[in-house]
Amino acid sequence: MSSRGDRLRRAVSFPFVRAGARLFASLLALVVFGASSPAVTPRRESRSATSARAKLSAEDDAFLEDLSRRAFRYFWEQADPRTGLVLDRAHTDGTPYPPGDNHYNVASSAATGFGLTALCVAAARKWIEYGSARERVRATLRYYADRADQFHGWFYHWTDAATGERRWNSEVSTIDTALLLAGVLTARAAFRADPEIVRLATRIYDRVDFGWMLDARTLRLSHGWRPETGFLKSEWDTYSEHLILDLLAVGSPTHPVTPRTWLAWRRERITYAGYTYLTGGPLFIHQYSHAWVDFRGRRERWYPFTDYFANSVAATRAHKAFCLALAPEFPGYAENVWGITASDSARGYVAWGGPPRDPAIDGTVVPCAAGGSLMFTPDISLPALGEMRARFGATVYGRYGFADAFNPTTGWVDADVIGINLGITLLSAENLRAGNVWRWFMRNKEIGRAMNKVGLGKARRTRAT
Repeated sequence: MSSRGDRLRRAVSFPFVRAGARLFASLLALVVFGASSPAVTPRRESRSATSARAKLSAEDDAFLEDLSRRAFRYFWEQADPRTGLVLDRAHTDGTPYPPGDNHYNVASSAATGFGLTALCVAAARKWIEYGSARERVRATLRYYADRADQFHGWFYHWTDAATGERRWNSEVSTIDTALLLAGVLTARAAFRADPEIVRLATRIYDRVDFGWMLDARTLRLSHGWRPETGFLKSEWDTYSEHLILDLLAVGSPTHPVTPRTWLAWRRERITYAGYTYLTGGPLFIHQYSHAWVDFRGRRERWYPFTDYFANSVAATRAHKAFCLALAPEFPGYAENVWGITASDSARGYVAWGGPPRDPAIDGTVVPCAAGGSLMFTPDISLPALGEMRARFGATVYGRYGFADAFNPTTGWVDADVIGINLGITLLSAENLRAGNVWRWFMRNKEIGRAMNKVGLGKARRTRAT
């Protein structure tokens, strides 16, 4: 069973790096990390490139409350109460996979990271008692601190939810560990009055040896490691969901990597429908890191002064335009029915997206594409989710919110939900409504320090002309 990163790599190909680009990156590192080099004043972004904060109507807020509570229900019900491990997927009605099924009791480290964060949201919004949320957080952190298999602090991608046994011959995964750590550190901040939670969360983060996963020649982190074969050949060598991984690595108080790791991956831009932004590929790569890291108001201190929040705004708007351009072929796509990101399909799991077009696209709609971008583009994402619920009702919207995917052209509806796809919708909605996840996660001083070290400075305000 391959990792999600491996599936994405097969789905999206990237051009080779030119020697000139390598030289430019090397020279750039000297400028960015040289103490004597002043920060360059960033170019002013046009208003159309950024997302204004939406003022939600009472009706919109009520819808997001219902959607978020349903998504949280998944993380409460589909987690082992003793280990805290969250299942990778479940049926939309909540029934488990039976013993003997390949998916039976398979937990995901990344889903557990989303789950820890979901517990913080639930406690703050009083969906469950504060003490119940705290006890589930404690159980999860105790498991990862004392019982989980770990290699230099890193964890397996998929395990048995009850026993922690490795499943699907999965790798020790850098990105899945990073998303788990995001939940661990969010809980450390949200439950900062609990000494045990703070102690366990700090122990889990401080134990991760980021340098062990770093290629000393390329300065890039590996996708992972297997005990049978060693490090995976794939590295985080282009823009992807790994921004949070790099920041955790640079900011580590015990095993940090060089800030030059931030410059070691390629930054390739595409233009679609008038929007220019970093890379193509599934929309989730523009969402995951932003669920925790507050990139608003920060830009890289060198040309072209990349604003990663504005980049995700542009990517979402381009993606909607891309879906609408497919409507003549797949008439199910419409103004408020759109979104394709890694998900289930009638033919199984596909790491699809666009632009550019993935040849596997068959008219399937993935609600978490719009859901995960609520924090970027509420003006287009919220109407999309509302239209999907209004038009298709209980066929696609049930116990845990939206089914993972459905095809309005053919009538196919997925029988499952996937934890990470529910998670990105929940966290994005919470950031739109209150900014809580951003606020909690950014209380961890290691992250702010890392952002400064890699050259993500706060943008200077300019007067209107």
